[in-house]
Amino acid sequence: MNTQEIKELDERYVLHTYGRAPLVLERGEGMYVYDTEGKAYLDFVSGIAVNALGYGDPDVLRAINEQAARLVHVSNLYYTIPQAQLAKMLVEASFADKVYFSNSGTESVEAAIKFARKWAKTRHGADKVDFISFTGAFHGRTMGSLALTPRPHYQDPFRPLMPGAKLAIYNNLSSVEALIDENTCAIIVEPLQGEGGVYAAEPAFLKGLRALCTKHDVLLIFDEVQCGLGRTGTLWAHEQYGVTPDIMTLAKPLGGGLPIGATLVTQAVADTIEPGDHAGTFAANPVICAAAQVVFRKISNPAFLEHVRMIGSYIQEGLLDLQGKHEVITEVRGRGAIWGLETSLSDVGPVVDACCERGLLTLKAGPQVLRLLPPLIVDRPDVDKAMEIIDEAFSRVQD
Repeated sequence: MNTQEIKELDERYVLHTYGRAPLVLERGEGMYVYDTEGKAYLDFVSGIAVNALGYGDPDVLRAINEQAARLVHVSNLYYTIPQAQLAKMLVEASFADKVYFSNSGTESVEAAIKFARKWAKTRHGADKVDFISFTGAFHGRTMGSLALTPRPHYQDPFRPLMPGAKLAIYNNLSSVEALIDENTCAIIVEPLQGEGGVYAAEPAFLKGLRALCTKHDVLLIFDEVQCGLGRTGTLWAHEQYGVTPDIMTLAKPLGGGLPIGATLVTQAVADTIEPGDHAGTFAANPVICAAAQVVFRKISNPAFLEHVRMIGSYIQEGLLDLQGKHEVITEVRGRGAIWGLETSLSDVGPVVDACCERGLLTLKAGPQVLRLLPPLIVDRPDVDKAMEIIDEAFSRVQD
C-alpha cells in the first residue's frame, strides 16, 4: 500500500484522538525513522520520551525474540522469571521496597492513587482521601489521573471527575501549605514537568514538600513517567534534589518501546495492599519485562548517564546560540535529553511543521514551547544537524 492509501485506511477505521503529522512511518534505525516514501527523519521525539535507546537496539531485539520463543503471556496468576528479575533491579536501584507493574504511565498513576488511598484509610480512617497536584501537571487521561491533570480542555468534556483533587501552584510551597490538611492523603508532583512546558522543580520546593508530607503524615508521589530513567542525566530525576518519595511512577522508556508502567512503593505502603486490591491481566508481560531488563541495565550504567549529562550540556549550548539568533526564542529550559524552547509565538506548531519538512521530528509542550526529547543515545553530530534544522525553521516562520 502507498502512503495515501494507508492514510485513507486510517481515516476510515481509526478513532482519532491524536492530531497527526502527514507522514506514515515505516521503520527505524538508530536515531532515525523512515516514512513509506523512504525519507529519513532525525528523531527528537523518540515516541514521546519512550525510545531511549533509539531504534533497533540489537540487545533489546535479542531479548524480545528469545523470550517470545519461550513464553509470551500467562497472566499474573503465576510467577514468571522476567518479572521477578526486573522488580529486583528496580528496587535495588531506588528508594523502593516493592514494585507494581502495569501497562502505561497513566496506569502507573492510577495504581499510585489507589495505593495512597488504601494506605491513608488503613492508617487514618475513611476521610483522608484528598490529593494535591500542581499547575502545569500532566499525570494522564484516565479518570483518576485526569483529575490531577489541571487542563480544562482535557477535563471539561468528562466531568464530574474524581473528587478530592486540589490544585496548588508549581514551585510555590505556600500554596501547598494553604491546602494541606487532615484529609490530604498524598501530594503528586513531577520533579521536571514535560507536557507542562519543561519546567524543573526548585530544590527548596521539593524539599519543602517532603517536610510537609512528613509533618502531616501524607504520602509524597513523584511522577517520573517522562523525566525518569536517565532522561535528565541521572537515573531518577529526583536524585538531583536529595529528596526521596514514598511512591514513584515510571513508564515511557522502561520497555524499550513496548508498553509497561511501574509503581514503586515503600514497605509502609506495600504493607497495606492485599491480593485483589489491584490487578492487570497484561501487566508484567514476560517479553516486555525481558526487554526492560536490557533497557534498565544500559540506562543505569554510570558511563551512559554521564553521556546524557554531557550531551545535555552540548544541546544547551546549541539552543542558547539559537536564542541569540532568534528574538522569538525567549527562554531555554531543560537538562539532559529533555529541553524546551519558550517562544513569543502564539503557536509554535509552524516551527514543528517546518522542522518535519526538513527531516527533524520535534513536538510542542503547550502552544508556545518547542520540546526536544531525543533518544538518550543522541550524539554531537545529531545535535549539530538538529540545531541547523531548527535554525532554518525559525527563520522560515519569521519571514
